[in-house]
Amino acid sequence: MARSRRSLVLVLSAVIFPVSVEAESAEDDRNGTQAKTSTLNVLFIGNSYTARHNLTRVVKSMAEAGNPGLTFNPTSVIYGGRTLSDHWRLGTQNYVKLHSLTRAEEESTIASLTLLAKDPKDRYASGALKRHKGLLADLDAQRTKWDIVVLQSYRDDLEGDESLYAQFAPKFAELAAAQGARVILYETTPTTQNAEPLTTAPDSKTVMKKAGSIAALADRVGANVAPMSLVGLRCQTKRPDLTLRFVNDAHLNHTMAYLTACSLYAALFERTPVGLPIDSITDIRYFNNKDKTKDRGGNPIKRTFSDKDRADLQRIAWKGYTEFTSLRSQE
Repeated sequence: MARSRRSLVLVLSAVIFPVSVEAESAEDDRNGTQAKTSTLNVLFIGNSYTARHNLTRVVKSMAEAGNPGLTFNPTSVIYGGRTLSDHWRLGTQNYVKLHSLTRAEEESTIASLTLLAKDPKDRYASGALKRHKGLLADLDAQRTKWDIVVLQSYRDDLEGDESLYAQFAPKFAELAAAQGARVILYETTPTTQNAEPLTTAPDSKTVMKKAGSIAALADRVGANVAPMSLVGLRCQTKRPDLTLRFVNDAHLNHTMAYLTACSLYAALFERTPVGLPIDSITDIRYFNNKDKTKDRGGNPIKRTFSDKDRADLQRIAWKGYTEFTSLRSQE
């Protein structure tokens, strides 16, 4: 086991940060000077905590606003309510190694999923089978070499080194590192998001313990982190008037989604999101699944933050991110 872990660290040693966005092309502008352009191909693996609020599009808007000339290309593999162990069972690792994936490997995955899909209790195998058949049919056209792979957690990161997240994040990370891609651990925190404004100080013990285990995992696989438990705690401390989840829907609300996008920006570029002009979040789930103008809480589906709230949330995300970085240095 020790030898295997050392090998993984060596494989991942090339995954360093801060990120350096390298120019892929340059075009002459009208004055004859070179106008550099650059591209980041980013794969997000997760569930509704990535899908809600079109989070990847918000991150794209922030990334391109903060990096003029950058084209941020996000791709997502989403299975509702699923964890990284489920993604591995459903063949998502093939998407990580898409640049070198062979037809034989994809055919083998399809054969396995065909058997799984025969079980009527397996809600996700049939969807995964359809996805992989589509991939095989157009494999060469879909080949992509990723610059960054984002691995979302979801209740699978609560048991430290024994958690499923700690077991499967390294598997995906090794495949990412093999193509020179960096890894970002997107740590969700559904158990500590508040649905009502706080009237007492939040309990930090559970959050700090979890943050410590995520820091250890990040060091182990050479990843950067969007540490949402710590960022959420900082928001609850600095702005207890704000809520981080819906009352009748356990998902992250607009505020937490904005904090998450800011934290992912920080993890992507090792740079503060303070000053970014992006100021709104729009959810994708509707009130009673009917009224598309309202979110699950009955409020407007789109929230535009005031200048003060936008600035506060950007500062809170950066503070939480830098505190987590300091925590990593102490591990």
